[in-house]
Amino acid sequence: MSFPIEQLKFDENGLIPAIVQDVNNQTVLMLGFMNHDSLLRTVSECKVCFWSRSRQKFWLKGETSGMFLQVRSIRVNCENNSLLILAEPIGPTCHTGHESCYYREAQETSGEWAEIAPVLTDPEALYGKK
Repeated sequence: MSFPIEQLKFDENGLIPAIVQDVNNQTVLMLGFMNHDSLLRTVSECKVCFWSRSRQKFWLKGETSGMFLQVRSIRVNCENNSLLILAEPIGPTCHTGHESCYYREAQETSGEWAEIAPVLTDPEALYGKK
């Protein structure tokens, strides 16, 4: 896959936000950040790879759990400063075992977050911990 990376606008830390969406059902799966090299790795391997801001290292989504995100398409917004990656998830995306990291919704009456989607896989089975 050829990719016009030179046209992208990375932030002052050399990062660009990347939203990952399920190519099959359009569910927003997660948001991560990519640097130049993690984006090149994503393009070359066709598996989503981020730059972990907290650990300061590459993070190939699925390297621990086996729940990879297979890239099907990469889109850019109108300002060239964020990406939308359409991917085919291999199992649940969230480390909690949910399909998506966006599995909670604000409840008007209680002012709390409520889970609106089921756990698909026990996180202990994915990572050996919760």
